Amino acid sequence: MVRVPDWLLDSSLGRWLGSKRLAFTNLTWLKVLLWLVLLGLFNELDFGLPFFLISLFYWLYEGLRSPAARKPGELSAYSVFNPDCQPILGTLTAEQLEGEMGYLALGNR
Repeated sequence: MVRVPDWLLDSSLGRWLGSKRLAFTNLTWLKVLLWLVLLGLFNELDFGLPFFLISLFYWLYEGLRSPAARKPGELSAYSVFNPDCQPILGTLTAEQLEGEMGYLALGNR
């Protein structure tokens, strides 16, 4: 596979961003630039706020979508999506918190 030179990452700014482990590519910058141009266009048409809000919902949708299906046996971070609502290791439950704070459950009094 031929590596296409990335002018931004080859610059001093790109090397600084690369040292910070940020994944900025030319495609990412083009997407941001396109979004800004569209925001300006919609703002001129008095639809800037709806465009911004729709963009936020789209980013939420894209950010919460899983890039790949979970492996068999892998648990979700949200226990309601796991079989029998099983929490992942390290989850703080209300019962555990009450026990650590010294409260007794109502049934144990």
